[in-house]
Formats: sequence, structure tokens, C-alpha cells
Amino acid sequence: MVLFVTGLCHRRCWYCPLSEERAGRDDAYANDRPVEGPEDLLAEARLMGALGTSITGGEPFLVPDRVARFCRVLKEAFGKEHHVHLYTGIAPTAEMLAPLAGLVDEIRLHPPQEDWARIAGSPYARAITTARELGFSVGIEVPALKGLPDLAEILPLVDFLNINELEWGGINADEMRKRGFELVDDIHNAVKGCRRWAKDLPHRKKVHWCSSRYKDAVQLRERLKRIAARTARPFDEVTMDGTVICGVIEPGGPPAPGRLGLPEGSYEVCGDAIELSPKALRRQAKRLPGKKYIVERYPNRGVVVEVIPL
Repeated sequence: MVLFVTGLCHRRCWYCPLSEERAGRDDAYANDRPVEGPEDLLAEARLMGALGTSITGGEPFLVPDRVARFCRVLKEAFGKEHHVHLYTGIAPTAEMLAPLAGLVDEIRLHPPQEDWARIAGSPYARAITTARELGFSVGIEVPALKGLPDLAEILPLVDFLNINELEWGGINADEMRKRGFELVDDIHNAVKGCRRWAKDLPHRKKVHWCSSRYKDAVQLRERLKRIAARTARPFDEVTMDGTVICGVIEPGGPPAPGRLGLPEGSYEVCGDAIELSPKALRRQAKRLPGKKYIVERYPNRGVVVEVIPL
């Protein structure tokens, strides 16, 4: 589960992919569910059967009490085996880390690009040593930018170095254009040619390359599939991508499934519409009155992907 704890941040990284809807706002989300309190957090975690949580932002250390409270709720509900890792652009001190010991398992540091050339003598090197002494696993996670080979100097200190393929986002599009960057194609949001900046790093021990396609095709898909498996109704069809397909009838008046001859349990009344198996709707479309269509959407009545009129 991705736990977005705040959109506030002390840095203004030109490559930040955070959306305009979240950047600069002190709001929290569990995946895409707004979080007002622990009950929202636990509801989303249970909905998807979360085995772990990724804490991100914004900058989580700007809301340390919130982070500790949410992590405590997760550990109490799911046990110490529920793995929690936290992303931060700060080089945290012992005083900052100590309250999270036993609540957060892993710290993922995001040093700014301008610090890479002197990473071994930076506050991030000291933060790595401090965090490991307090029992945290520690790694560095950065986007693929020029200067990546400089980070090889810090590899002996960390448990891992994750390199994410640079991604084009709505909030950083102008900065990308200023630097002459281009998209790799018309489908994905990866920046063309950014892997070359990593040079031989992905072949070293402790180094992991995460492509934009992997995040889209694997991480998001697996999350959707877990949620769909727990929320799909008996008549829904779940796709290989984790989206859910159903048939919809809008009869143009009060829904009356009985008068339409639909067996009990084969449908659900949703407002002024009736939702049922897409196969059943296709078979009976000609005899059923009103507006009829097939809808594909993210699970748990999420974003609509496609609507096919019948």
C-alpha cells in the first residue's frame, strides 16, 4: 500500500513527478483513498490485503507525529511482519529517527542531485550510519539523472541503491522541455535516453533499476488485482490487468429488476441503474429497455477505463 502522508515539502526538485492536485497540500492518502483517520488507513490496507506499506510524500519528516501514529496503527493491526519503508529527502538525525524505531523497517534516502558528487562527505552518509545503528535497513533511491556514477562511492554503506527511470509528469513538464528531454514513446511517460546516465551501475551488486514500464505494468497491476479479488461481485469479470467489467442498464425510470426477469443475486441496483454480468447483458440487450452499456473500471468502483454502448 502506498501511504502518502503529506504533499508539503521543503525542496523544489525540478524533476518531481508529484501531481498538482497533491503537491503543496497537507493531505494524506492510502493509495487513492483520502485518509482522515486510522479507520481509513486500515480500511484500504484490508481492502487490498496489504503485506506492507510504502510511506511517501512530499516530505514525511515534516509530519513526524502523523507518520509515527499511522505506522503504529499498521503494526498493531497487522503485526511486526507488515513491512514499512519510508522515503525522505532529508538526512535524518538520531533524534528524528529514534521515534520511528520499531515502527518503520527501512529508510530510503533521496539525496538531491547536487549532493551526489560529494555524497561520501555529505550529511546523508552520516544519516546512513546513524540509521543502521538504530536498527533500520537503509538505502538510497533516486531518479535516473546525470551524475549517477558518483553514487557508487556510497555503495559500501547502504543496503541497496534503487534507480528509477526518469518520468515525465504534469508538474515537471515545462522543466523537462527546458532541458530538451523527450518522451520515449506516445504511450509511456519515461524520458528518452535516461538509462545511459546510469552507465554500468545497474550491473553492480546492491543496485536495482526500476523502469517506468515495470511500475505501470507490474506494481500497479498487482495492487489492482489484489483489490479486485477482494471487492469484485459474483457477476463482475476481473481482467488480467486487475480492472473490473460489468454490464449497466439505465431503464429511464425506477429500476425494477424483477420486471426485467433478472434472477435474484445476478445484479445490483446502483442508484438509477442496474449492474449485472456483461455476458448476461449482451445476451439479453435486445429485449431489455433503456440505455445499456458495458463499463470497465478500476476495482472498488474506481476510475472508469472504457464504456462500450450496446
